[in-house]
Amino acid sequence: MNTAQSLSIFFPCYGDAGTIATMVIKSDAVARSLTDDYEIIVIDDGSTDGSRELLTEMRGRYPKLRLVFHERNRGYGGALRSGFETATKELVFYTDGDAQYDVDELAKLVPLMSNGVDWVNGYKIKRHDPFHRILIGTTYQYLMKFAFGIRVKDVDCDFRLIRRRVFEKVCLEQSSGVICVEMIRKFQDAGLRFAEVGVNHYFRVYGKSQIFNFRRLAKVMVNLIGLWFELIILQRGKRHA
Repeated sequence: MNTAQSLSIFFPCYGDAGTIATMVIKSDAVARSLTDDYEIIVIDDGSTDGSRELLTEMRGRYPKLRLVFHERNRGYGGALRSGFETATKELVFYTDGDAQYDVDELAKLVPLMSNGVDWVNGYKIKRHDPFHRILIGTTYQYLMKFAFGIRVKDVDCDFRLIRRRVFEKVCLEQSSGVICVEMIRKFQDAGLRFAEVGVNHYFRVYGKSQIFNFRRLAKVMVNLIGLWFELIILQRGKRHA
């Protein structure tokens, strides 16, 4: 990686006290191997499990670490939007703070960020989750591809490297996990070019998923219907007006 390309790495964190320190330590090492100009950002979305205290302590040992604390939980989309707004470098990478992805594999994404590529999207080589999550996740993937015309292999893989300048063209608005569908569809609509690479996915070793319960799934479905109407139906009407 050319050292002229600066790098922001950020993690949304909610109840990830058991993994977030490792993510920060590993991201500092991989960032130093890629560029001299980098920052590490953690967006703590209202954690109450000691994540904040741990991160505050780490800041003294890792001068590149920046912390953003949400006083109330804003949802996954709200945390991502804070990360994109806080990032200051040319390239922005994010993944989740729960360590289901290996931040070392950022080194796979960087070489694909050529002059003609605006973002690099990871896809899970094999998903390591309980069977019901794999089933729901696979169904979700096919539905999103069909309903939104998503072209990437894995819209649900939160392991992405993005040029920060793309957010001059794309404005994200969602506050839930639906933001990933919104992001990819808006990237496509803006004519942005992407590359893809397979990354490893691991079993969760700490905490639990915040989405896999009936109430949250129902909310996601409502949000998706609203997003589909906005990005597909209304845009189709504008094109034919």
